[in-house]
Amino acid sequence: MLTLIATPIGRTDEITLRSIELFENADVVICESTKETSKLLKKLEIKAKKYEVLSEHTTTDEVNLLVEMCKTQNVVLVSDCGTPSFCDPGFQVVALCRKQNISVQSSLGASSLMGLLSLSSERIQQFFFRGFIPAENVAREKEWQVLKKTKEPLILMDTPYRLRKMLDECCLHLGDRKMLLALNMSQETEVILEGSPESVRKQLTLEKAEFMILVYGK
Repeated sequence: MLTLIATPIGRTDEITLRSIELFENADVVICESTKETSKLLKKLEIKAKKYEVLSEHTTTDEVNLLVEMCKTQNVVLVSDCGTPSFCDPGFQVVALCRKQNISVQSSLGASSLMGLLSLSSERIQQFFFRGFIPAENVAREKEWQVLKKTKEPLILMDTPYRLRKMLDECCLHLGDRKMLLALNMSQETEVILEGSPESVRKQLTLEKAEFMILVYGK
């Protein structure tokens, strides 16, 4: 059996009681990195029986081996933080488990996407989730040409060190829209900024942070 466990984005005490029980009873913990997951389990005073890594570098053969484990053992899948299989390779294991009729369950918890939407000052009935846009300059510019024509609210993400770059691009391409910027959600350094892209950029004091952006619709 495979169970996807949502882990805290910031505060360790946000983990659910069910998730703690699942960790305690797991035969295998599939994680994005043993460094981050072992740190969490240490704080929860749980010693994992076995770790397996699933990342963008995991091969097809290695994914197949992970699925084989799910046939006979209690396996849990986590990402470094938040809900697994959301913008990470976890979906590959889920897909193969479904094909082989292996039970897949979810232990709900922290979600950066739902956290961002809950902070909105406007009613959001539908939205376009773009997530991470291309890093390469030509592909990135092509993507912006498409995104700036989108009328629905947009959800955008990028790596922490491209925070300033992303805001500059929002000012350039979406300057006439209102946006919500969430930085380091659920951490002591959490910052929430809302307004025009230009006003948000002026208020920003951090050079690097985990972030998500909600650009409100036209």
